[in-house]
Parts: sequence; structure tokens; C-alpha cells
Amino acid sequence: MDARMHLSTAHDAHPRNPGEEQFSLAAEILALLGDRTRLTLLHALAQQEADVTTLTEACGAQRPAVSQHLARLRLSGLVHTRKEGRRVIYTLSDGHLRRVVDEALSLADHHLTHRPAHD
Repeated sequence: MDARMHLSTAHDAHPRNPGEEQFSLAAEILALLGDRTRLTLLHALAQQEADVTTLTEACGAQRPAVSQHLARLRLSGLVHTRKEGRRVIYTLSDGHLRRVVDEALSLADHHLTHRPAHD
């Protein structure tokens, strides 16, 4: 992901006519969200900030995998970190991301609850 990625603040509106740069960056963000473990981590962080141990328990993946996913999310700018003693605390970088995660899960729930019956 591009190192200059920056998510706007939650009150900013998207451009009415998105250009190539917006489509490209949106595709990169959605690709990051397309991984079940990363989506689970972001959902957990949407509830509260957490350290790697807490996030490992929340998503049920192995700690090395969680650390790698968190590193990708941090490098992309989707999460921020801060140190508390020896612990690294992760937080979502933006309110938009919380809404995107919530909307993705709402869409999944809608599809699951409105499936046509199979004969």
C-alpha cells in the first residue's frame, strides 16, 4: 500500500466525482479489508483500543499471524500505535474506517438473513 495513504476525518465528504486516485486508493483499502483476520481485528479495534494479546484472543488466530496483519494495517495507515510500557496499543486511525467495517458486517448480515430458500 502506498506510504502516503491518509484517511480523511470522519466529517469530510467524498468527492462527488471521484478520480483515478480515489478509486485506486479505495480499491487498496477494500483489498486490505478483504481478509477475514484483518476485518476481525478492525472490528475489535472499532470497539476499543487493544494490545496484540487482546487482539489475538479476539480473532482466534496465531499471534505471529496477528502481528503480521497488524503490521500491514499500521503501514497502510489504517491503525495507529502507541507504547504503554512494554505494550504496544493499537487504535483505529479514523472514524470512516469504523463505519466501513460496520457497513460491511451489516451488508453480510443482510445477505445472510435475506437469502432465498433453496428447494
